[in-house]
Amino acid sequence: MRPSPMRLLRLFSLVLLLGFAAPPALRAQSASPYSVTVPVPDTSDTQRSDAFATALSQVLARAAGGQDLRGKPGYDDALKNAASLVRHFQYARAAPGMSLAVDFEPGAVRHLVSSLGVAGSVGAKPPVLLMVRGSDGQLLDKAALASLAAAATARGYGVAYVDPANAPDPAKVDAADPATLAAINQQYHTGLVLLGSLHDGDADWTLVSGGKAQHWNDKAATEDALLAGAGNGMAARIGRQLNVIGAAVSDGKLWVSGLKSAMDYAGLLNVLRADPSVRGVVTLGAENDGMLFAVKSAMPADALAANLAASGRLISGPAHAGTDASLRWLH
Repeated sequence: MRPSPMRLLRLFSLVLLLGFAAPPALRAQSASPYSVTVPVPDTSDTQRSDAFATALSQVLARAAGGQDLRGKPGYDDALKNAASLVRHFQYARAAPGMSLAVDFEPGAVRHLVSSLGVAGSVGAKPPVLLMVRGSDGQLLDKAALASLAAAATARGYGVAYVDPANAPDPAKVDAADPATLAAINQQYHTGLVLLGSLHDGDADWTLVSGGKAQHWNDKAATEDALLAGAGNGMAARIGRQLNVIGAAVSDGKLWVSGLKSAMDYAGLLNVLRADPSVRGVVTLGAENDGMLFAVKSAMPADALAANLAASGRLISGPAHAGTDASLRWLH
């Protein structure tokens, strides 16, 4: 690699001083992926059993990284026996009736996912920020987007709702404007955004993941059907992009640009080491504002890059010679 300017030499010196044993990443404090709250009409045994099955279906989808497990042998039997995996449950009043908070045993859930023949990735997926406008051009709120959120949740994906008073420019989101994506990550902690525009009987959708956009159009008889279809379509597209499981541990070279300080380097290491698919990271060198890493991962380098970009701290970057994938650090 070409000799680095003095600024990068100072940065790389700090990297060496930090060593490759930077402190383990501190995971963001958030709700457990093994806990779910579902509505219930009453406290009867039958309703509680049904609620346990519904809650477990959501937790299993999360544990499998959004993959659809419904056709797997043993899945239906697992839902019938959901109560055996429950660690704790509690009823609460909720408009308009009651809710049941269910906490499953993590080890038992992971074992079940493994027994269904799927490699799990609990907690690896950030929420999807919803920016959906109705036929009047106004942003739809949480209540209006309930059917979309329910479809996404059933597939193992959480959602977040944009603040109408401070909504990002959708054109800038679609164009992967770095400042806009960085602001979204700072407020909503994600790199996944669903843009939607409803019309009379159809809707235009754009899923932005790590700075890359996917577009599609749907038609349906009702608005609820349109929204539910969007939730399923969104989950399917995220799944195809992010739920790539390798047959063995892969060795790849990852290039990350946009690193301006030792703090950026330390933050990037935290992001890498927090990803459940990453088995090891070694810093190989630096050039200008970029650094080269050797990464061992449970998925191929391009799939790993897509997953890292979905976190919102990175976006896809231009190809760099001699590397398997390229990303850019956001500020």
